[in-house]
Amino acid sequence: QVQLVESGGGSVQAGGSLRLSCLASGGTLSNYDMGWFRQAPGKEREFVAVISWNGDRTYYADSVKGRFTISRHNAKNTVYLQMSSLKPEDTAVYYCAAGLVDGIKVGHYQYWGQGTQATVSS
Repeated sequence: QVQLVESGGGSVQAGGSLRLSCLASGGTLSNYDMGWFRQAPGKEREFVAVISWNGDRTYYADSVKGRFTISRHNAKNTVYLQMSSLKPEDTAVYYCAAGLVDGIKVGHYQYWGQGTQATVSS
């Protein structure tokens, strides 16, 4: 059973940056593709980015492409999401997830963290 814990959220002004981290325990991170999702109040959870198990493939939602970067350090059992040029519409709870398919749907992932809040003010 893999446990995931996100950190790094906070409050920033538009144009600022945040770096989210996701630490895995109870399993070997390199066995999994890793995704980041987000959920704003009153909205469904949506895909943000995904990285393959060895880091050689990444894919981003159009809304964050060019502004966010996903990366991983398997030896540290950690996945990162570097968020730059943040906009108020990026405000959401951000979740990391582990799965055996590097997909873009919630159902592709078996393990989820508890989320970390990122708030961007205008």
